[in-house]
Amino acid sequence: MRLTSSAAAAAKPAFSAVQPITNFEETTANRPDFDHSGKPIEITKSPDPSWSYGDGVRTGQSPTDKVHREIDPFSPDRSVGQNYGLLISGIAPRPVGFISTISGDGETKNLAPFSYFQVTDHDPPMFIVSFSSRVGSAKDTYQNLKDTGECVINTVSENMIEAVNASSIDAPYGVSEWDITGLTEAPTTTVRPSRVKESVLSIEGQVVDIKEFESHKPGISNYGMVLIKATRFWVQEDAANEDFSHIELDKLRPIGQLGGMSYGRITSTFELPRTRWADEKPKNKLLIKLENEKAL
Repeated sequence: MRLTSSAAAAAKPAFSAVQPITNFEETTANRPDFDHSGKPIEITKSPDPSWSYGDGVRTGQSPTDKVHREIDPFSPDRSVGQNYGLLISGIAPRPVGFISTISGDGETKNLAPFSYFQVTDHDPPMFIVSFSSRVGSAKDTYQNLKDTGECVINTVSENMIEAVNASSIDAPYGVSEWDITGLTEAPTTTVRPSRVKESVLSIEGQVVDIKEFESHKPGISNYGMVLIKATRFWVQEDAANEDFSHIELDKLRPIGQLGGMSYGRITSTFELPRTRWADEKPKNKLLIKLENEKAL
């Protein structure tokens, strides 16, 4: 449900996540080309392999040299844009939730990316997606979720990102993002919206709850938070192990959203096992000391 051109012109929002960009082609012309070699993602040692309990942070600048500024997000002189820019650059990377929906009358298909998105549990499989406060009516995806209660969540890989980004364009109402992106619709079994065939993993889902919160700025629509329960998984066969309990990172090649219009890719990883107190305490003097002090 988009604003008409006259209404949109009259609204003149004080903040928009889409900011005007000039000379982008000129700016990027001298940057290195994207590496399409597909070389294996490197696995390195962790940042501080000899770290031990109680060591804190041993690399980089000392915390005593750092100064933090207290900020009230609701201060009268604090803009929505300032909060937005701070949070998307400070909470990063964020997965991209690429969501397909269909309108309540079944006539219009919608496909759009969201960075306020996350998986929240596996039993049952649950996901959350949020829709920011904005001037005017609700985003199409949010309205469709409210009207139909169903969607498909699609993962985003490196080779898809230009098409995914294109789906966020403010196309006239009724113009399909499927046509804009050239991505391939694939059938689903428990919901009406299509899944994206190019995605390594797609999740059919049904809405179980919606919460709305009022903006603290006048003239702005409510912020919406949608809880979604998975009803089906679709996994690319050559990307998973035999029992479909793990997806290979080299096949997924996920994209993370950063601050501004920046994205990140994974070129290296490291592993850190989770530990158990019963196993670690006998090997570490600090843990023994802490447990003994607690017993006193």
